[in-house]
Amino acid sequence: MNYRLVIFLLLIGCSQKKQQFSDVFRYNEHKNISSLDPAFSKDLADIWATNQLFNGLVEMDDSLNVKPSIARNWTITDSAKTYTFTLRKDVYFHKHALLGKDSTRAVSAFDFEYSLNRLKDKQIASPGSWVLNKVSDFRAINDSIFEIKLTQPFPAFLGLLTMKYCSVVPKEVVEHYGTDFRANPIGTGPFKFQRWEENLKLVFRRNNNYFEEDASGSKLPYLEAVAITFLPDKQSEFLQFAQGNIDYVSGLDASYKDEILTANGQLRDLYTEDVNMIRGPYLNTEYLAFLMDSDVSEIQSEYIRKAVNYGFDREKMMIYLRNGVGIPAHGGFIPKGLPGYSELSGFNYQPQKAKELVNQYKLETGNETPEITLTTTSNYLSFCEYIQRELQKTGLIVNVSVVPASSLKDSKANGQLDMFRASWVADYPDAENYLSLYYSKNFAPDGPNYSHYKNEQFDSWYEQAFTETNTLRREALYSKMDSLVMTSAPVVPMFYDEVVRFTRKNISGLGINPINLLDLKRVKKID
Repeated sequence: MNYRLVIFLLLIGCSQKKQQFSDVFRYNEHKNISSLDPAFSKDLADIWATNQLFNGLVEMDDSLNVKPSIARNWTITDSAKTYTFTLRKDVYFHKHALLGKDSTRAVSAFDFEYSLNRLKDKQIASPGSWVLNKVSDFRAINDSIFEIKLTQPFPAFLGLLTMKYCSVVPKEVVEHYGTDFRANPIGTGPFKFQRWEENLKLVFRRNNNYFEEDASGSKLPYLEAVAITFLPDKQSEFLQFAQGNIDYVSGLDASYKDEILTANGQLRDLYTEDVNMIRGPYLNTEYLAFLMDSDVSEIQSEYIRKAVNYGFDREKMMIYLRNGVGIPAHGGFIPKGLPGYSELSGFNYQPQKAKELVNQYKLETGNETPEITLTTTSNYLSFCEYIQRELQKTGLIVNVSVVPASSLKDSKANGQLDMFRASWVADYPDAENYLSLYYSKNFAPDGPNYSHYKNEQFDSWYEQAFTETNTLRREALYSKMDSLVMTSAPVVPMFYDEVVRFTRKNISGLGINPINLLDLKRVKKID
């Protein structure tokens, strides 16, 4: 019996079986979860979990707009350096015996003062402490007014505050549990912690005191519970989804991509009756980078760097290697879906022009066999081999070196790789996050400028963008900076990733967003 027939029979059996837990949303987390303390919500697995349990002052909607959460509203004064938040008075922590006679209490501005101080505490060693790097001071004015002062204007600051690091936590509970707060979380979110058997199962239950309502006035969330399992590989996860044992799968893994999708990214007929697919832009640019101060003459040559950019067909690459999921990177480094993106910044497929550029390099240097080495990890070997074959048609020899992910990370940070594959997933949804990779004061290992790109005009525009409070003018600056970078071609954008979500047909309200945040408070599951 072949694999596809097995899946078909499993789907048939599942569709005939009545669901016993119609109000429980079930998903698998193959990467496991290390902590339920929002101060340590660095990885997507942890962020998805803590997003169900905690709230901050503000939140991000699916269109990347910053919206009120516990803060009812805010004002920005003092030349965009002072943020004053007015808090709601109807937000309560999840019930816990330590929170007084009613086992709960309302959130106040003093809780945010404690939570942000905890984020800064070097003994806590939160990986999110950098979020407050541009903050000079913060304090509770009274129970309902919270003030944050910045050292300089920073237009993306509200976006930073939407990160789970900035969630509010209750001092009484945190100080009682200490480091064990990671497994005993108390927050304000739509779901509350129920049970965690590490490496086996994690369960959240509905928070009946949650403060948000839908447009018709019904209280959120709709679900009764969330159940998370921890099968360690994506193929097992997909099989559980196919059998109807979990409701949701995120992403497109090589182990099942050809099983569920056609070559052009459509659901196969086998799944159309039982499965919904939703997809949209993801703030992740996959790229190749050159070390601009390399001793290798080919890497130093703008002819060669541009030849690489022109020399392979990104659209064909996405069809063959990603089943059409992902957007060919014909623009600059800023990904599609983010303000500042421009298709005018980048390169398209021009094989003849790539050959001419390689020949120009040969003519000027006398080097008849130009050669470069591209370093990658095994996960992206197929992409690099595809580019290798395409570029050799231009007369450029490309060697592909495969190293462990940890080795690539260390080597690129220390300027030891002349050319390497990398990706940049936004920490916060503002193009400044991407352009920081080209600011000369951010040279790795002290910052994310792994290519060691340096341009005085770029630096000037980058610094100007911090003081530009007009959104449209700031976005225009971002586009100019992106175009300027691409004129020197320190990088080769391959593709802008997409969020892909598969759900059972009885799931609605899940939505999709460019930061791939899992928000379950508006999800409904129909029996």
